[in-house]
Amino acid sequence: MIKHFLLPAIFFLFTFFSVGQVAIGSSLEMSRETFQNANGTDASLVEETKRNGIILVFSCNTCPFVVGSKHFPGWENQYNELHKYASSQDVGFVLINSNEAKRTGDDSFKAMQTHAKNVAYSMSYLLDKNAALANSLKAKTTPHVFFFDQNQKLVYSGSIDNIWDGKRKKTKPFLRSAIENHLKSKKIKPNATAPKGCSIKRIKA
Repeated sequence: MIKHFLLPAIFFLFTFFSVGQVAIGSSLEMSRETFQNANGTDASLVEETKRNGIILVFSCNTCPFVVGSKHFPGWENQYNELHKYASSQDVGFVLINSNEAKRTGDDSFKAMQTHAKNVAYSMSYLLDKNAALANSLKAKTTPHVFFFDQNQKLVYSGSIDNIWDGKRKKTKPFLRSAIENHLKSKKIKPNATAPKGCSIKRIKA
């Protein structure tokens, strides 16, 4: 469990929910543009989408909220299980790396390939060139989750769960609950949560 007295070096990496986030109900224009895939054959979002929609998780190779640290378990240790569950519900699940400012270093395509292999990712890990997809969705952090339904409408966005909160009374699996409720035609509550993690490293103009 992450401690509530987070070290400053970790705490400053948080990016909090803002009014700039894409609204629930927004559409994702599914193009057939092919993304480089560090964990398999290059693919488009159309190809990755399943009958009941698709989940996009903006991620990276080094953020402690993804890979873990002394004070936090890291969300990527849930990726394969979430992918398995989503797939069983006929929902696509992919990772997106939009850290364009680190593309010649820790988040190069080669580094992505190495990381995917080392942690045995079971899903596609796509390179978002120039952070174009992240920009279109106003993605903020690694990780930041976007769940689109079969009609390409955004039904949930934000965090995977609330394990970042050291004062929580119980763990709330936001994403898994969103999948379950949506497929049961139940209202998703909450349908948007604060994305927590490291900021996506865009190239400054």
